[in-house]
Amino acid sequence: MSIIELLWPAFVLAIALVFIHTIFGIEIIKRGVIFTDLAIGQIAASGMAISIAFMGGAYQSVMTLLFAILGAGIITWATKKIKRIEAFIGLLYAFGISSIMLILAQSAEGTELFSKLSAADILFTTPEDLYKDLSVYGGVALVMLFVYPRLKGLAQELLFFTMLAITVTSSVQSAGVLVVFALLIAPAYAGLTQKRFKTFGFATIFGSISILVALFVSYHFDLPTGYTIIFTTVSSSLAFVTIKSI
Repeated sequence: MSIIELLWPAFVLAIALVFIHTIFGIEIIKRGVIFTDLAIGQIAASGMAISIAFMGGAYQSVMTLLFAILGAGIITWATKKIKRIEAFIGLLYAFGISSIMLILAQSAEGTELFSKLSAADILFTTPEDLYKDLSVYGGVALVMLFVYPRLKGLAQELLFFTMLAITVTSSVQSAGVLVVFALLIAPAYAGLTQKRFKTFGFATIFGSISILVALFVSYHFDLPTGYTIIFTTVSSSLAFVTIKSI
């Protein structure tokens, strides 16, 4: 089997991850609630951890989605009712990550499982997993591009965080919480920093190049894929933003 036959699902998934998360990342940065995705991701991962620790992995997707929607619902309510919302969301993130550690403490493989939830290995994604993720991202993208702009007020807020929750549910299982955070923020930040090209298009291309480079580096140097993606996308974004600011 050639390297192309082996890795093509991972490369397609990588570009899909950048595309769908850039849609949300641009909006999140504009709103100034950077920890939103990280908090929802950690709460979603708590549901996944409960499934792994107490249910033998059964109902993993259902538990992850339920907890992601719970987190999205709390944040939707909090954005309208709570002052200093960024501090509130930061505490939700801390609550989520500590919950995961306490839940996985019941498992002999707790540390390994926590690492996987933080940054998973997408390098050997199967075609079946890819098609499942693409169906989710495709549906979410259609809703965000054609339905979301037509809504206003609470309905728009609720739809935004619900779609983010659904996206995070799929992404956390495929890539991990920290990878999701990096892909949401790093490409969008680079796109918003420059003014020459359209933000979304630039951010998507920027993120796609970064993540594809990360996959090549991870494969050839036998490095942890998730953390290689985080390092590459974040460092590229930081370098770009710094250079543009000089």
